[in-house]
Amino acid sequence: MSPQPPYVIGIDAGGTKTACVLADGNGQVIATAKGDGANLQAAGELSVEKTLHQVMDDAIGDRPLVPAAICLGMAGVDREDDARVVGAIMRRIGYKAQVFITNDALVALVAGAGLGPGVVIIAGTGSIAYGKNDRDEAARAGGWGYVLGDEGSGYWLGRLALRAVVRESDGRGRPTALTPYILRHFGVSQPQELIHEIYHQQFKPSGIAAVARYVQAARDEGDPIAVALLENAARELLSCAGSVVQRLRMQADTFPFVLAGGIFQAVPWLTEALTQRLSQLAPHASVVRLTREPALGAVTLALAAAKDGVRLPSYLPR
Repeated sequence: MSPQPPYVIGIDAGGTKTACVLADGNGQVIATAKGDGANLQAAGELSVEKTLHQVMDDAIGDRPLVPAAICLGMAGVDREDDARVVGAIMRRIGYKAQVFITNDALVALVAGAGLGPGVVIIAGTGSIAYGKNDRDEAARAGGWGYVLGDEGSGYWLGRLALRAVVRESDGRGRPTALTPYILRHFGVSQPQELIHEIYHQQFKPSGIAAVARYVQAARDEGDPIAVALLENAARELLSCAGSVVQRLRMQADTFPFVLAGGIFQAVPWLTEALTQRLSQLAPHASVVRLTREPALGAVTLALAAAKDGVRLPSYLPR
């Protein structure tokens, strides 16, 4: 009997959803599965374990196979405490595979740029810039969560859009085209009714982030409030990317900037703005928008771990 070919699993665990890909030793996708978000801070340890177990079981199904390697990309796991918790979760789930746990930003970067150098700018519910150079050095900026940062993210844009609406209602702010869009989104007729919708429905950050797409719609109508919000978002994301490029000394290098996350789909203007402006940071760099499932980057890392081993880039000191 010929030996069973190797199989690997790649997982991208985000705040809104978790994607899992089962692939063969050539990287060909065998099956995919999706589940709820698996952010450790937002969902808690038990919920994260349940989600990870579910997506892996769904991907493997009734196939009589054992993955040779599993790569899990998850926000926050480059913090020691979180890495220890997630490592314990993966050991409990088992599968007796080689398990490789890394930041979800690295997974997205590899999905868009392969194993070479590059910088990824992620703007989804949260935001972060992460990069690695050709010396296997890494740096990050942002990724502090919705309370401390996440500038340029969906939550950040959504919250500022809501603030613009209530400021208009108070007479403290200028009229904005955002108001009818947001009232319609929440199914209310007056800004005062937003209090019940926001505070009594226990909205998660992803629920606030869903409002961000209306900033694009209002900007398309020429609304100055929406124009200013998007200009600020572009500056914040550019600032994060600039910090990474400078610390990694990549200004003169040739590499891709990878734009990843739902905001670049919901707010196309941000894609256009960053594509034009990122050349200010690194004139020889290209800009690509990630359209593949980020979990495919985890598959690439899992294959590398199973075949030759893989070494995580080392963070430069801040």
